[in-house]
Amino acid sequence: MELKNKKINFLGDSITEGVGTSCKEAVYHSIVKEKLGLKEARNYGVGGTRIARQTEITSLVRDRDFILRAESMDKDADLVVVFGGTNDFGHGQAPLGTFEDRDIRTFYGALHALINMLIDDYGAGNVLFMTPLHRHNDDGRGAWKPEGVEQKHIVEYVNAIKETCAFYLVPVLDLFNCGELTPPSHEWYGAYMPDGLHPNDAGHKIIANKLIEKLKSI
Repeated sequence: MELKNKKINFLGDSITEGVGTSCKEAVYHSIVKEKLGLKEARNYGVGGTRIARQTEITSLVRDRDFILRAESMDKDADLVVVFGGTNDFGHGQAPLGTFEDRDIRTFYGALHALINMLIDDYGAGNVLFMTPLHRHNDDGRGAWKPEGVEQKHIVEYVNAIKETCAFYLVPVLDLFNCGELTPPSHEWYGAYMPDGLHPNDAGHKIIANKLIEKLKSI
């Protein structure tokens, strides 16, 4: 894909917002913009936000899910990159659900709705998803779900994104199974993700390079 002088909307959470980096130039999409010569790399990252709609709205910021915020993005972008799911795993009332779900108050249902919306707005072939990264509590320990909502392993959210995107022929960059981003030890976290959740400058550089490789291949 040739993206020189093109515009990309980056829809995401705190990682896309740039939490954990030293400056805005170190965020992965800024690096992609510089290396690919993009005209614009628009940052639609908001910390704490989730893909799925919540049954209870407790925050006017983080409860504005990806679907709501996608509605207000600039529609002249040539490509949309979606990077989310770690907060759906980490907190909130929405369950994972199943592939058959179309209720946006489940993760699967929200994925179906979001993908269809983006394809309608930007065209088939102009949408790409990135999976959540590993984090310090992959298995759910330390994550928070209210009573009655089953806590899943984060890999189930990764697989949900891959499965749903495959159904709509939307390309996926699987960062969860990327060797350079798979934490082998505590030393890895210190080097790339000191707080166990947000990549630092070095981590964002890896994400940017992986994204560039993916964009060039499609």
